[in-house]
Amino acid sequence: MRRLMLLRHAKTETDAPSGRDQDRRLDERGHQDAAMTGDFIASHPPVPDLVLVSTAVRAQQTWELAFAAMKDRVPAPQVEQVPDLYAAEPMQILHQIRLAAVADPKQLLVVGHNPGLHELALALTGRGDPDARHELSRNMPTSGLAIFDFDTDDWGDVSFTRGNLVAFVTPKLLKQGSD
Repeated sequence: MRRLMLLRHAKTETDAPSGRDQDRRLDERGHQDAAMTGDFIASHPPVPDLVLVSTAVRAQQTWELAFAAMKDRVPAPQVEQVPDLYAAEPMQILHQIRLAAVADPKQLLVVGHNPGLHELALALTGRGDPDARHELSRNMPTSGLAIFDFDTDDWGDVSFTRGNLVAFVTPKLLKQGSD
């Protein structure tokens, strides 16, 4: 079995000082939400052994803050910066997931962007928790995390409609659950 986690970057500032979209940084809420999502990942093993992160500043910061929230409880995964995840279409993201077969992680986390990440999550979902499927169908907001299990030992077999959506969480859902 392989576990895939898709994490959308956290909430960002509207514009970067440089004017480049790739340079946008997380805002205060983004910092809090990324840490909350990292705490969720650490509290719900298995945790990733490999993390693929878009090279956009907001994705890098999201991973750094998420890992800071979990690092005292989980082993450090291998992390790869993947420029092709920025503004990627679903098939481009799936291609990067399949390339992970070289490292052969059991659990893989991808930190990226919408709309590609949300579209990929929808396309991968074949079955799973009905509430999670309903929430995911609506939106993948910033810091949204979709967790899939695939009944395979080969990342090359990961494909559309073959995923079991184990969980879908957002900062809003996590806050509601703690009330």
